[in-house]
Amino acid sequence: MPTECNSESFDFGTVEGRCVEAAFDAGLVTSDAGALLLGATDRAIRMMDRFASCFHDERRPELIEHSVATLVGQRVFGIALGYEDLNDHDELRHDPMMAVLAGKLEAGREKCAPVAGKSTLNRLELSKLEPTRYHKISHNPVAIKNLPVDVFLEAHARPPKQIILDLDATDDPTRPLTVGVEKPRQGGGRVTEAGPRDQRQQCEEIVADARLQPAVEPQGRRGFEASRP
Repeated sequence: MPTECNSESFDFGTVEGRCVEAAFDAGLVTSDAGALLLGATDRAIRMMDRFASCFHDERRPELIEHSVATLVGQRVFGIALGYEDLNDHDELRHDPMMAVLAGKLEAGREKCAPVAGKSTLNRLELSKLEPTRYHKISHNPVAIKNLPVDVFLEAHARPPKQIILDLDATDDPTRPLTVGVEKPRQGGGRVTEAGPRDQRQQCEEIVADARLQPAVEPQGRRGFEASRP
């Protein structure tokens, strides 16, 4: 027998004379309202616009739905909110909060979302030093590297007398796995898996540089090395 799910609200009785009911007419909602603070901070220091200026866009303007500033901001805000995976953006592109952060509540073209999906963002992340036929957006690694340093210097009214860099080279979990992480192996023994390592240079709680150190592949086939228990 098919289930009837046509009710727009559900009555859960009364409490002290007040009706308690559940309804589904609230419209679009988000669980990431704290991102509004990120947006306000960005407007104050123009971080996303400055980050976007480190890229060069050779796409045809009349065919562009999502600007580089929108793409860069969407990716950075997504990571800050805990959405590291590009696949998350196939849902986030319809999230009203991401649209607010992009300053674009509706898409200019029909059947497009206000912000980009995973495929468009993937082309941004695969950008080359020079634009190619399939990757029209290129990036300037020197400008990207200098940007957090410039932001750090601008945060001080006077040049600090001393700068101490805290080099954090700890094995923070990153994908696929961090260098040197050992996992149990079926049938006994352990395997060491190679992966990128997160490195940061930090001063006075301001990140001046962050990068992924290339993985150092352990000895053995396919980056795996079996060790005795």
